[in-house]
Amino acid sequence: MKQALQLISAGLLSLAVPAQASSGSEPFVEIEVIDGGLSAQGTYIGALRVTLQDGWKTYWRSPGDSGIPPSFTWRGSRNVGEMSITWPTPEVIMSGGFQTIGYHNQLVLPVEITPQSSNKPVRLKGRMELGICKDVCVPAELKFDHQMDPEAGRHPAIAAALANRPYSASEAGVKAAKCTLSPTKYGMRVEARITMPSAGGTEVAVIEPGSQQIYAGDTTTQRTGGILTASTEFLPATTGAFALDRSQLRITVLGSHHAVDIQGCTAG
Repeated sequence: MKQALQLISAGLLSLAVPAQASSGSEPFVEIEVIDGGLSAQGTYIGALRVTLQDGWKTYWRSPGDSGIPPSFTWRGSRNVGEMSITWPTPEVIMSGGFQTIGYHNQLVLPVEITPQSSNKPVRLKGRMELGICKDVCVPAELKFDHQMDPEAGRHPAIAAALANRPYSASEAGVKAAKCTLSPTKYGMRVEARITMPSAGGTEVAVIEPGSQQIYAGDTTTQRTGGILTASTEFLPATTGAFALDRSQLRITVLGSHHAVDIQGCTAG
């Protein structure tokens, strides 16, 4: 079911859509690039700020039972070397019997850019494709084009989004993360056993494969004392065998108190 919904959504995104998804004169969603100036390391700090109409939502990089993750094209950017994106902690949203993961009303997505040349301006240009939902779901393609301002000061919206990132494993007191792999009829099942304090309430874990050639099914999550167990099945995006690298697996635990970002796991 999850694969079918994602394929349907992907098909919708292949249709021609405007830069702003709108109803009449009021856009459902808009995008802007905001500046946060230069860091002490000489990198540019900025963010893509996605503003939705009240009550609308969009999706996290792993959207849950339905929906599609945002995708980005940076074509037209200038003097951009390395780039890293920090995802703020998303919400777990129950809608129509499906569990989705995303954001309501606004998403500020911090971007750190290492310029190829420190003596030249940095231009951030491209587009973001995403799905947005309220009573209905609408695909959107949002274009942006902005020359980064090295003189800009610290931006409060960027600072708030960075502060809202998930804790690292060490910050959250994770003592161990061990993964068992077992073949299934069509793919590979991963069971992760994480020794960590509770993140609060009913925890939801997401396991990402670290490869675009593999996609994950539904993840089940269960806590017994100090151990959180998460299990999912990975399937190939195309026919043929595939390999999983435990060190590339990314486990995110979403709780009512905080979220935790665990990079990789060991055998066991």
